[in-house]
Amino acid sequence: MNMNQVEYKIVIGDTQFLVVEGLKSLLANDERLSVAGIVTTKDELLNFLARKPIQLLIIDLASLDFDKSDDLQFIKLQFPQLSILILTNSISKDEFTRLTKVGIKNILYKTAERDEILSAIDSAIKGKKFYSGEVLDLIIELGENKSVMEVSVQLTISEIEIVRLIAGGMTTKEIAKKKCISFHTVNTHRKNIFRKLGVSNASELIIHAIKSGWIDNIEYYI
Repeated sequence: MNMNQVEYKIVIGDTQFLVVEGLKSLLANDERLSVAGIVTTKDELLNFLARKPIQLLIIDLASLDFDKSDDLQFIKLQFPQLSILILTNSISKDEFTRLTKVGIKNILYKTAERDEILSAIDSAIKGKKFYSGEVLDLIIELGENKSVMEVSVQLTISEIEIVRLIAGGMTTKEIAKKKCISFHTVNTHRKNIFRKLGVSNASELIIHAIKSGWIDNIEYYI
């Protein structure tokens, strides 16, 4: 590892052997990341966090028998610098709402592919939001029940159209072909959109687009 490179220490909280071993194997390929420990109970986790500085907690709340809101709120108050990535097999609207209220902004389904897992970990470390596609479905449904959409940044008509195409799963090359413009032009639009909205990945972009009312009940890809 580069002497100037920061090492991020990670704790995994899960009782499923295959999940834990899979994460350990995946994280071992990134020299920035170090698995500092594996915990299988709530008490083990609290004791571990009290002993060592940890940057990221990857946890399946159900497997550690957590009270999703109260226990997480306690951990976030006790360890404010700790980033948390929630692993789950499923999540309800009520559960999502409770997690959001205590400041959780990284939720990943256990069915996620390798690249999605890495993106979620990277986003969590950087303090950015990341939700699996299944969680975005919930956000869309919740958003549909709001009478007023949140609009914080004004995009051009062309940029909003590109946001919709990105959310629909189209690549930069496909968008260029559909709109009869160059690859470079689409790429420039994409960079400008990300900069204006202050987002760093497609997941964050779609969340913002849903809240702003730019997309509604469409197929999207993360």
